[in-house]
Amino acid sequence: MPKKEIKLQNIVATTSLEQDIPLIKLAETLPNTEYNPEQFPGLVMRIKEPKTSALIFSSGKVVCTGAKSMRKVKEAIAAIAKNVEKIKIKVQVKRLVIKVQNMVASGSIGMDLNLNQLAMTLENTEYEPEQFPGLVYKLADTRATFLLFSNGKIVCTGTRSEKKLHEAVDKLIVNLQKLMKKK
Repeated sequence: MPKKEIKLQNIVATTSLEQDIPLIKLAETLPNTEYNPEQFPGLVMRIKEPKTSALIFSSGKVVCTGAKSMRKVKEAIAAIAKNVEKIKIKVQVKRLVIKVQNMVASGSIGMDLNLNQLAMTLENTEYEPEQFPGLVYKLADTRATFLLFSNGKIVCTGTRSEKKLHEAVDKLIVNLQKLMKKK
């Protein structure tokens, strides 16, 4: 089997602080925030460690992006809660339900790819080499969408767990190897 190397680049996760958050007060209190309600209803909070960003809505809903592991997602949400507590709103961090919405990973599958051939033989592909050098491939029966490059580099998006991510990459490799044998 070709040597695959996959590294998580970004996890998008959501949670709810389970109470209304006064965003104006939060923006006035914290330096690491941007809030412009005329343009967007959420407050942007930037966290230095782990390097992440969060959208916080007045409903208490939070979208966290930028973490590269589930441990970092949890650390970021704990940091968000700690920041919110600076305006005297107590958050039960241990009780927060964190839901992964999307994972983005990149890496290599250790094989050269003929993207023209793949565009003709694989289903669910988009390939416009004049506009973008990668082939977009939606893997059937999964949430995964891949960008495939001729040098074997890949980007995978759409999965919600590392297990599903690795299953999708393994399935991709099997599909590609079947096609290579048919040549």
